[in-house]
Amino acid sequence: MSTEPIEVGRVASGVEGLDPVTGGGLPHRRLTLVSGTAGSGKTLLAVQFLAAGILDHDEPGVFVTFEERPSEIARNFRSLGWDVERWERDGAWTFVDASPDLEPETVVSGDYDLSSLVLRVRHAVQRSGAARVAIDSTGALVDQFGNAQVARRALFQIGTELQRLGVTAVMTAERPDDYGAVTRFGFEEFVADNVVILRNALADEKRRRTVEVLKLRGGAHLKGEHLFTIRPGRGMIVVPQEVLSFGYASSHQRLGSGVPELDRMCGGGLLARSLVLVSGPTGVGKSLLASHFAAGGALDGQRGLLFSFEESRDQLARNAAAWGIDFDALEADGRMRVVAQAPEAASLEDHLLHLKQVMAEFAPDRIAIDSLTALRRVATVKSFREYLLGLSFHIKEQSLLGLMTATSREPSGLDLSGDLHMSTVSDAIIVMQYVADHGRVGRAINVMKVRGSDHDKDIREFLIDDTGMHIAGRLDLRNWHVLPEVS
Repeated sequence: MSTEPIEVGRVASGVEGLDPVTGGGLPHRRLTLVSGTAGSGKTLLAVQFLAAGILDHDEPGVFVTFEERPSEIARNFRSLGWDVERWERDGAWTFVDASPDLEPETVVSGDYDLSSLVLRVRHAVQRSGAARVAIDSTGALVDQFGNAQVARRALFQIGTELQRLGVTAVMTAERPDDYGAVTRFGFEEFVADNVVILRNALADEKRRRTVEVLKLRGGAHLKGEHLFTIRPGRGMIVVPQEVLSFGYASSHQRLGSGVPELDRMCGGGLLARSLVLVSGPTGVGKSLLASHFAAGGALDGQRGLLFSFEESRDQLARNAAAWGIDFDALEADGRMRVVAQAPEAASLEDHLLHLKQVMAEFAPDRIAIDSLTALRRVATVKSFREYLLGLSFHIKEQSLLGLMTATSREPSGLDLSGDLHMSTVSDAIIVMQYVADHGRVGRAINVMKVRGSDHDKDIREFLIDDTGMHIAGRLDLRNWHVLPEVS
């Protein structure tokens, strides 16, 4: 007779965004190894784990340090708002100081005595009633042994004692490379029930911080790498690469794009809860269409959010005013919000985190992002793909109507950057392009794709005047030709 699998209970990690990746938190009363290169955030995660227990769950914690002095650890984490010294005075935080004595006159001979360390950890846990233990780091501990086999037995002894004490523990370990061996010595991962990898990889002169659950006994977890960032006052924040298994809702409702002629080309408007990609060369009018989209929704009673990564807030408002759109009035009424941020001002994961925060605060009905190409400048190809997937699934999960712009190298607008998945995650694709006729350069627009709906297949000319964008009739391509690619 088969039985239903039983998941191991979970303990909140205290790291925002990490618990969805681990399936609800760190496994209860088990040991989790956190491995990473220097500067990847291992000690931060360990401290944050204990801090969350104290602040959110009234659970005392024990921090075993083999590397830094307790005073240094307390001082380093004051900037995050964690008063370790006060917690220590109150009995909520207990240090077990096993850091090396670096006094010149100290001479160490013979094998490291582990029995006294195990007794100190046991005493600290029992005296404080600790439910959480952090050990930082195994590498520094192993360095105090002259024999790798002795060090291995020592780590297994510590792991066994932690299990006997019934605590949930985090233990950090060094690894030589971001994508090499799991740990420096090659046996630390076998001591733990669970293994979490932190990376701070350098690619194309850009850093990319990610977390990956390599092993999690007794429970399911999300696979692959997930971006994370470190924020002042908040610590480590994970931005999961959301995979919704296409469980988000769809709709047959039509919503205005802000340009009535474009609504007719799309079969009566844009489908609600869909994601629209607008592709075209620089200067063709993508930002204008994004402004029409956000402001048009606000004028129809929807809350519109416009994120710009190419122009300042004042430039956007000035340009919109030239097209007859009053951003200031719409923002003052609470119907619209405009956010402008330089791509280089933050990492890609910080941008995604900020965007989600603004979405949560403002609660828009529709969102326009102008442009994805600007963000591509500050990211590796892999990071950008992760950002794009996380962004698109989050928009759909929130049941919003979304519009994203992307710059094409070709005046035809047909370079859809498919290698970055822009076109595949989009429900509709609108292409804007430059065309020429006997010495005159014009602009054209066509709808290339609308999932679940018929649409106008014609390429139409459009004009821009002081009232915005106006789409005219079908182009006679016998008189017009597409401009050549810009190198």
